[in-house]
Amino acid sequence: MWWPILTLSIVLVILSVILTGFILLHKNRGGGLSDLFGGGMSSSMGGSSMAERNLDRLTLVIGIIWLACIVGLLVLYRTHPGA
Repeated sequence: MWWPILTLSIVLVILSVILTGFILLHKNRGGGLSDLFGGGMSSSMGGSSMAERNLDRLTLVIGIIWLACIVGLLVLYRTHPGA
């Protein structure tokens, strides 16, 4: 029963990298990675753009899946302590 733990561990590492990238791409008041891709050149309008809202949704979905992988690994390690 080692393959579910290995699979979830690999998925967790991949999701961690993706989640870090999504968080760094968010628009910020200060400098950041979003400024590197032209986010700093936008004017301060009243609302957020469609791309920013989609990035928020993607970040939330990836974060929930990331959390589910952590809980899944916890359950697998608790039910199979010798793995």
